[in-house]
Amino acid sequence: MNDRTSALDTLVFGVDIQSGDVRGDAPSYALVAFDGENVDRDVVSHRKLRRLLDREEPAMLATDNMYELAADKDELVHFLRALPAETKLVQVTGAERPEPLSRVASRHGVSYGKKPMKEAEAAARLAAANVGYEVAAFGDTTTVKVSRGRSTGKGGWSQDRYTRRIHGSVKRRSREVQERLRQADLDFEKEVTEKYGGYANAVFTVEAPPTDIPVSRGRSGDTRIEIERERHDGIEFEPLVKRRDHVVVGIDPGTTTAAAVVGLDGSVLDVYSTRTADTADVIEWLIERGRPIVVAADVTPMPETVEKFRRSFDAAAWTPHSDLPVDEKLHRTREAAYENDHQRDALAAALFALDDHEDQFERISQKVPPDVERGTVISRVVAGEESVEAVLRDLRDDEDDEESEPEHEERELTDEEKEIRRLRKRVERLESHVDDLNETIDEREATIEEYKGKLSEAKREERRKARERREVKRLERENDRLERRVETLAEENEELDGKLERLKRLWKLDHSNFADVDTDGDLVSVKVIEQFTRDAIETTDEQYGLAAGDVVYLRDASGAGRSTAERLADVDPRVVLRSGGNLSEIADQILFEHDIPVAPADDVAIQEVDELAVASEADVEAAIDDWERRAEERRKERKASMVDQIISEHRAETRSESR
Repeated sequence: MNDRTSALDTLVFGVDIQSGDVRGDAPSYALVAFDGENVDRDVVSHRKLRRLLDREEPAMLATDNMYELAADKDELVHFLRALPAETKLVQVTGAERPEPLSRVASRHGVSYGKKPMKEAEAAARLAAANVGYEVAAFGDTTTVKVSRGRSTGKGGWSQDRYTRRIHGSVKRRSREVQERLRQADLDFEKEVTEKYGGYANAVFTVEAPPTDIPVSRGRSGDTRIEIERERHDGIEFEPLVKRRDHVVVGIDPGTTTAAAVVGLDGSVLDVYSTRTADTADVIEWLIERGRPIVVAADVTPMPETVEKFRRSFDAAAWTPHSDLPVDEKLHRTREAAYENDHQRDALAAALFALDDHEDQFERISQKVPPDVERGTVISRVVAGEESVEAVLRDLRDDEDDEESEPEHEERELTDEEKEIRRLRKRVERLESHVDDLNETIDEREATIEEYKGKLSEAKREERRKARERREVKRLERENDRLERRVETLAEENEELDGKLERLKRLWKLDHSNFADVDTDGDLVSVKVIEQFTRDAIETTDEQYGLAAGDVVYLRDASGAGRSTAERLADVDPRVVLRSGGNLSEIADQILFEHDIPVAPADDVAIQEVDELAVASEADVEAAIDDWERRAEERRKERKASMVDQIISEHRAETRSESR
C-alpha cells in the first residue's frame, strides 16, 4: 500500500488466499486496495494484513469466504474483535449459503478471474458496490469496566492506607467515566462493587458501539479501563443495503395487521404490525422491502384480506394443511426477534412457506446460469407456473429482440428439419435432466456420508457418555466407601482422644519426661508382657525396651520353661507381677535363685492405657517387701531341709560302717 492509497477517504480491501492454509501453514493473501478509481495490489502475510488494517482502517474488508481469515468460529470472533471499529468484514458471496464468486461477479458485471489477485479485486469491487453481507459477532451494546490497575498486595504496616487509596482512585475514575457518558447523551446502566475506601470496580453497560463512547481503554496509575462489545450468540449477517430482492411474505390479518418479510436464503429481513394503517400502507411497506414471490397465511383457507395482498403482488399463495399450532410457531420462530403474537404468526407463516418451497427454490437455482438473476426465474416459475427452461428461453429471446433485425428472413424449415430440431431440444432437456439427477445422486450420497459420519460421532459420544456414567457410579461407590471410612475413623479418633487424655494423666513413654507426669513422685512405669514366652519378652523389649530395675507385668504367667525364665532373669527386673495362672516350678525356681521378686498382680493397683501402664510406688514396695518375707522363710526352709538331709546321709553312712 503506497502513501497515495492510504490517504484516500473511502477505502475497501479485498483479500483472497494466495498460498498456504489458515488452518495449517501460515497463509499469504492476495490483497487489493480499491478506492473507487485506483487499485493497489500486494501479497501479504496474515500478520502484515492485520497491521495494514490497523494503519489504514478501511471501510470494508471484503472476501468471498470469511473462513479464509479464520480457521473456525472462535478464531473468526477473535479476528472481528481485533478489527478497527470503522472496518466491516464483508462476505460478498452471500450469508449462510454463499454463492460462487464467479456467479456473483457475473451478475453484477464485475470482471472475474480464477487467480487469487483477480478474486481479491472482484471482492473489493463488489463490496464497493454494496454487494454482500456484513459479518458481525458483536452488537451495539458495550461494556466499560473501571477496575484496579494494581494489586492491593499481601499486607504490611501501610496496607490499609494503600488499599484505601487504590479503591478511592477507582471510585473517582468511575465518576469521570459516568460524567462523560452523560455528556455524550448515551443510555447506560451502572453496577459497582464497593470495597474499603471506594470501589473495587464499576461496570457500565452502554447502548452504543465503542466508536461512540468518549472513553478509551488503558491503564492509568491505580486504575484500568476495559472496553468490551457485547457478543451475539453466533455469527450474524447484515446486508450492506436493503435491495428489493425477491422475498416470501407472511400476513396475519385482523384488528392488528402484521407482516413479515423473509429472504430466499432464509434470513428474516423485517417484521411489522399496525392497528391504524390501511391495506395501502402495508403494501407500500412491503414494496420498500422486496418483491413478494409467495404470500402466506398461518391458517387455512386463506383469509380474504391476505388474498387481496397476494393479488396485489400477483404472487403465489401458501397455506398450511391445517391451522398452524402455537407450539410449532413458537419453535419455528425461536431464533427470530418479534414484538407481539401477531408478528410471530406472520413470521411463522412466511418461514413455513419458505420451508415448503425450499427444495423447489434449490432445484431452480441450480438450473439458472450465473448471468441470470435467480429471483426473477424463481418468481416466474413459482407464481407464474412456468417451467425453468421456458423462462430462461424467454429471457434469452428478450435479449435477442434487443439486437438488430436480420437483413433477410430465414427460409421455412422442412418437416424433417423441424423434427430434428425438436428431437435435439428434447435430447438437450433429457441430458439436462440426467445431469440434474446425477447431481441429486451425488448430493444424496454426500448427505448419506455426512449422516454416517454423524452416526459414528454419535456412537462415539454415546460410548464416551457410557464410560462417564460408569466412572461416575464407580466414584459414587468409592465416595460412599470413603464416607463410611471417615465415619469409622471419626469414631476411632474420638476413642483415641479419650485414650490420649488418660495417657496424659498417667505417663509418657519417654523416661526423661516421666518426672513431668509423676508430679507427686508416687508412680512407677510398668512394662507389660502378654505371655511368659520368649517371643512375648522379645516383642516388649523391641517396642518399649527392658532394662534392669523395670517393673514387669506378666499378663499370663503360666507355661514358661527354663530358657524363658532365664531370659527374663537376664533382664534383672525390680519385680515381676503375675496374673492369668501360676508360674511353673522351674520358672519359679530360676527367678528365686536370681533373687527376682515375684508377686501377684492383684496386690498392686495397675492402671493401663493399651500396652502402657503405671502403678503406685507404695504398692510395688509393699509387694517386694512381702516377697522378701516369703523368700526369707523359703530360704530357712531350704536350709533346714538341707541340714536334715546331711544328718540323714551321715547316719546312713555310720550304720553301714558299724556292720
